[in-house]
Amino acid sequence: MSPDALARLHGACFTRPRPWSADEFAGLLAGTGTFLLIEEHGFLLGRVIADEAELLTLAVDPAHRRQGIAARLLAGFSERSAALGVTTAFLEVAADNTAARMLYVGAGWVPAGSRRDYYAPGIDAIIMTLQPTIKTG
Repeated sequence: MSPDALARLHGACFTRPRPWSADEFAGLLAGTGTFLLIEEHGFLLGRVIADEAELLTLAVDPAHRRQGIAARLLAGFSERSAALGVTTAFLEVAADNTAARMLYVGAGWVPAGSRRDYYAPGIDAIIMTLQPTIKTG
C-alpha cells in the first residue's frame, strides 16, 4: 500500500485533529523499526524500539467495519511484536472513541494512564498497554 493510499484511507477514518499526509506516512515507513500490516480495506502501522512497541495508527474503511479486519490487524500486531522480542506495547486512543476502546480491550489491551488534551483541547488520550504474544497451534 503506497503512502498516498494510506493517507486516503486514514483521511476516510479520522478527522481530528487531522488525518496524516502521504509525506508523513512515507517518513514513518522509512524509519527504523516501523512495520505496516495490511488487510483488504484496512491497515495498521506499528513501530518497535528495543523491547517496546507502539501501535501508531489503525484504520479500517468505515464501509467495511465490524467484519473482523481490525481484530486481525491487532492479532498480527501482537504476533509481530512478540516475534521481535517486545515485552510491552502501547497506544493512545481518544477517550471519547468508545468503539476503538472496546476493540482494544477485547484484544487484551488495558488502560494504563491518560494524556490530557492530547488530540485537541478537551479530547484526552487513554494510554493502553499490552504484553504481546505469539499464537500457537
